[in-house]
Amino acid sequence: MHALFATNDPDASMIRRPASGRLALFRLYARWYLRRHFHALRVANAGRIPHHAHALILFGNHASWWDPLTALLLAESFLPEREHYAPMDSVALDHYSIFRPLGFFPVENGTRRGAAQFLRQGQQVLSQPNSALWITPESQFQDVRKRPIVFRSGLGKLMTRMGRLTCIPIAIEYTFWNERLPEILVNFGEPLEIADGQMEQPRTWTNLLAYAQAATLDELAMLATERDPAAFAALLEGRSGIGGIYEGWKRLVSACTGRHYHRDHGSLHTK
Repeated sequence: MHALFATNDPDASMIRRPASGRLALFRLYARWYLRRHFHALRVANAGRIPHHAHALILFGNHASWWDPLTALLLAESFLPEREHYAPMDSVALDHYSIFRPLGFFPVENGTRRGAAQFLRQGQQVLSQPNSALWITPESQFQDVRKRPIVFRSGLGKLMTRMGRLTCIPIAIEYTFWNERLPEILVNFGEPLEIADGQMEQPRTWTNLLAYAQAATLDELAMLATERDPAAFAALLEGRSGIGGIYEGWKRLVSACTGRHYHRDHGSLHTK
């Protein structure tokens, strides 16, 4: 998700600035939609986010179709003072054109032209104060357990064109705990404060960020297996309960016995 001038031309020298009104409406929709499909959105280690950085890159794994909606809410909740931008495959962006005015800009995936688009537009974003660039350097869906993590070279090349910048790894996992609906689990990794991106080669930055991504995913995996909600802050809470006949039976038993009804599946015994 990614001051800039509006344009509809993906090869133009400037990219479209997010439309604040549409962005606000879409975030309301995203909250409603995620609540329908997930039990909760839980975030760990948000205190690691630095708010003083000039050029800010947030890079993460690409686990699911849900990632853009999750990132929109993370951006709103933890970096509301910034404008957020992200590259998206031009074919996908044509299909999901609703994302176009929300800070997403088109890039031809896997081509030299697309690489040039990303470098040019990424520099534009990072050169603007109070902007942030979000990117999934694997550039395709990958299982959170896959190792080693292999990043494409675009982000490393972009970093060598910048001076001082901050890069924050983000891990996202969609998993089932105790409820019928899954959890969205997010972990912010340790930020990388870089004094001058031009001091290293692209391969060095690519390898360093891939290592940081793996460490952040591994940390999230450890938290996820513990199934302890206290390790996370609940950014969003959705539906609980089993639904259907079983939940109806629980309600009936609670009413007949005078016990308090607990909707969560984790409370199988009413009190």
